[in-house]
Amino acid sequence: MRTQTHDVLVVGGGIIGLVTAWRAAQRGLRVAVADPAPGGGAAHVAAGMLAAVTELQYGEQALLDLNLASAARYPDFAAELGDAAGMDAGYRPCGTLAVALDADDRAQLRDLHAFQTSLGLDAQWLSGRDCRRLEPMLAPGVRGGLRVDGDHQVDPRRLAAALLRAAELAGVVFLRSRAARLECAADRVTGALLADGTTVAADRTVVAAGSESGRLPGVPADVLPPVRPVKGQILRLRIPPSHAPFLTRTVRAVVRGSHVYLVPRDTGELILGATSEEFGWDTTVTAGGVYELLRDAHELVPGITELPLTETLAGLRPCSPDNAPLLGRTALDGLLLATGHHRNGVLLTPITGDAMAAALTSPDGELPAYAAPFGATRFASRTRERQEQAV
Repeated sequence: MRTQTHDVLVVGGGIIGLVTAWRAAQRGLRVAVADPAPGGGAAHVAAGMLAAVTELQYGEQALLDLNLASAARYPDFAAELGDAAGMDAGYRPCGTLAVALDADDRAQLRDLHAFQTSLGLDAQWLSGRDCRRLEPMLAPGVRGGLRVDGDHQVDPRRLAAALLRAAELAGVVFLRSRAARLECAADRVTGALLADGTTVAADRTVVAAGSESGRLPGVPADVLPPVRPVKGQILRLRIPPSHAPFLTRTVRAVVRGSHVYLVPRDTGELILGATSEEFGWDTTVTAGGVYELLRDAHELVPGITELPLTETLAGLRPCSPDNAPLLGRTALDGLLLATGHHRNGVLLTPITGDAMAAALTSPDGELPAYAAPFGATRFASRTRERQEQAV
């Protein structure tokens, strides 16, 4: 049995695990990442919208502050990452247009605009005609919309590739095997046993395994993060040169109460998605999901049916009970979490990396003040209550 020793072991090589590893290595820590295919995970399926304002949800004002802070870091973060990796991280400051197609959807969007305005957010209400002036491919029936110039996008696949390369150059060791079991001794996490038989000893272990974070063997039940998988399906289409420019910015819509988004890449791709399904661990692409996405997108942008369909995918978002991330140290010594980001994993990548690096290098292991409301132990009492009721 082989043994490796590191300061930090990160379990999970998605973008959250990668940014945690990269930032920790920049602080001088010896870091390893355990993942059979680093650079994959939920971000491989994500559209990459950096939509702190247009994805605002009622009751999530605390999360809004974190989202806005991370969005503000993106330009410098993407530039630094690109320089470190020697490749483009895929960031694009293109703005977002959210539109409505009927009176009910328009009323819903108006309510969102009023909520945004009450919080001092920058969102401009446009008539349907003004929306079509910005994006001529929109359907004539568009009834109005919100222009949010501060909501941008990033290509998650390019982001993941850049993070992987930057982490490698910073000295992060990649162990291409899954963590089979967390290892503990004297009420302290000491690392993990990998599926290939390697034992990894580490002073601190970070679980950043996305939706798998809540079922890692070896983690005591009262410490396991309350993370569940939420399925999302997306389609990838190609915009032929004869159709360019098809859309100049991200376009979101409410179509008969259903949400849909179209994210144009500067590479000629168009990402289409917005399904959210509570189907456990199922990652099947369904005919119904594809049909609904194409149907709603066609009502919004009729010309979409002329584009070649190049890929259909389904992934699992890691969702916490309050849709916000679980960050930092747990009640078990030596164990930290970086998971539960739900639909905001890509958006929160810069600030998660900074927060986790701070927690891993501070003497007391505390999170910075901006991340403190999202500490990993905030659901611990609720978990204990459920266990006591079960007994």
